[in-house]
Amino acid sequence: MSEQEIHDWIGKQVASNDIVLFMKGSKQFPQCGFSSQVVQILEYLDVDYSDVNVLDDMSVREGVKAYSNWPTVPQLYIKGEFVGGCDIIREMFQDGELQQLLTSKDIKNNAQTMPA
Repeated sequence: MSEQEIHDWIGKQVASNDIVLFMKGSKQFPQCGFSSQVVQILEYLDVDYSDVNVLDDMSVREGVKAYSNWPTVPQLYIKGEFVGGCDIIREMFQDGELQQLLTSKDIKNNAQTMPA
């Protein structure tokens, strides 16, 4: 695929899924520690999300970096918006910001049932 086709394909994934995680491996079998951490957070929050294994296609792996202008994977998108990579997601989760973002975007999560 051309760079434009990759960009369009990534844009379609981002636009057609409320939450999409571009990661190394799959949510069933993460293949790096950073991807695994983000999967654990999303699973803990009990949100429905799509995963894209960037190891399946090098053009997608490089393309998503260009798409977001972010140099690393994993990359999390919520309602079409790039949220960040592992460190940002972990910090947002620990501060409760990720749960607030999900709730503000009308995405059901278990933040309402978690103890303070």
